[in-house]
Formats: sequence, structure tokens, C-alpha cells
Amino acid sequence: VYLLDQSPGSATTSSLLIVGVRSLIALIPHARAGRVRVGQGLTFGLLGTAGSFAGSKLSVKVSPPVLLAAFAILMLLVAVLMVRTAARPTAVAVPGQDSTDDVAQDSPQQSFWHDGRRMVKLIGTATAVGFLTGFFGVGGGFALVPALVLALDFPMPVAVGTSLLVIAINSATALAARAQLIGGLDWGLIATFTGAAVIGSLLGSRVVARVSPVRLRQTFAALLLLVALYTGFQSFTTLLSH
Repeated sequence: VYLLDQSPGSATTSSLLIVGVRSLIALIPHARAGRVRVGQGLTFGLLGTAGSFAGSKLSVKVSPPVLLAAFAILMLLVAVLMVRTAARPTAVAVPGQDSTDDVAQDSPQQSFWHDGRRMVKLIGTATAVGFLTGFFGVGGGFALVPALVLALDFPMPVAVGTSLLVIAINSATALAARAQLIGGLDWGLIATFTGAAVIGSLLGSRVVARVSPVRLRQTFAALLLLVALYTGFQSFTTLLSH
């Protein structure tokens, strides 16, 4: 929107294609490193499809400035939550080494289906993240990673890896709901952006194994905060001018 002069409608639809393809490719190195909980990721993604579809349908009824303002507020709230949890005392993993907490496992002890309270939390969180994915057209990583960390107690490296699987599912669902908008997209821009995003994701998958979970949380929170402040300033300026 701000750098490439895309309308919010085109930008949100294009981003679903970009992050969907990028997530599938970036998922491979994370899975090889054992940072993807496949069973829980598939469950989370499938449970979020209803919310993703509903969010996509509602998004087209909201004006672009309001949509971007709401996006900024949500990112700001998520950033604050991530900063608070990053400040909590926790064991710091040695860079370059996987601790037992950072290795993705789908064991019976971790199964949501054996814990009714956790299952309710899973369904609610998955539906909410799916809705945000469809509504804002952003794959959901900005909300998904914090949700896996804060609500479902995933270690940060595993949350990053598993989120890619969920993002691919949510993006496909939200894109299906926006099928009528695909014809008007800038495919050259999408192809270029997707290629760059894939390269960035593959480089990022190498970095995540060498950085402590606490530092990852802090960096992620800082990034969300910066984007939230910039988007909020631009969108609220537009709203006030009207």
C-alpha cells in the first residue's frame, strides 16, 4: 500500500498469494530441523478455516482507512503482549543448539484432545487467528506466532516453524473467499515479491536456529511495534482528514 501504491483490496489479496507460496517453501527447512508440530499445526489450520472465510467476507465491507487503522491497533496490542512475555524469566537456549523444549513433537502428552480446557483454547484461538487472516489478508503470522507462544505455550522457534503450516492453510482458505478479486491483480509484482520473500524466508530459517527464543520474541515485538506505529500514523491521518 505505502511503498508500491497498491490499493488495500489488491494488497490484501496479493499478500495471501505471496505469503501462502512463501510459507510452503519456507516450511521445508523448518520441518527438517524439527521445528514443526505437524499434527497440531494441521489441526490449528483446519479449525481456523471458518474464521478465515468469515473474515474475508466481512473485509470487503470495511473502508480501507478503517481496515488499516484496525490493523495498526491490533499489531500494537500484540507487540505489547510479546514485550511483556519476553521480559518473563525463562531458560535461554544456546544459539545453534536445539533444547528439548525447542524440538517439535506431537506426543500424546501434548495432544489437545486429551485436555478439554486446552482444546477449547485451541478452537477459540484458531478461529480468531483465521478470522484475522481473512479480514486483514495477511497470512496471520503477526497474530499466529504470538497466539502459539502466548495461548498454547509453544517455544518461539517451534511457533515460527509451525506457523508456516497454519499460514499456508489459512491463506488458501481466505484466497478462495476472494476468488473474484484475483483477475485484477498485478501478477508481475506478485511474482517478484514472492521470489524475494522466499529467499528472505529461507535465510530467516537459518537465523532462527542461532538466536535465543527470548531474543526472537524481543525482535518480533519491536518489528510489530514499528509497523503498527507507521501504519497507525498513516491510516489515522487519512481518517482525520476526512
